[in-house]
Amino acid sequence: MRKAKNLGEFEIIVLAALIRLGTDAYGVSIRQEIESRTGRAVSVGALYSTLSRLEEKNYVASRMGDATAERGGRAKRHYIIKAEGEAQLEKSVFALGKMLKGIKAWPETLKTLARL
Repeated sequence: MRKAKNLGEFEIIVLAALIRLGTDAYGVSIRQEIESRTGRAVSVGALYSTLSRLEEKNYVASRMGDATAERGGRAKRHYIIKAEGEAQLEKSVFALGKMLKGIKAWPETLKTLARL
């Protein structure tokens, strides 16, 4: 049996962005999605190293799109979460929710998140 590869916080965030973006997930759109939703600056290097690591874990697949004039003839690399990635994301989020459930010192907003 293959050992599950645990997800780190940023990996969870990246996978969630891929789900939200669907077929329009590429470097710039993923970065914008994360920054707008988390308020956290994302470096290009951190994003692409994480996407590469997720591909190595077989949680993400990528493909090259068509070259476009607005990108100077360059193509975009599109990313999509795979079934194994969705399963691992669900497992990680569920485990985190179980850890947070019942912590009484949390502000009300975090209590709501812990119930999800």
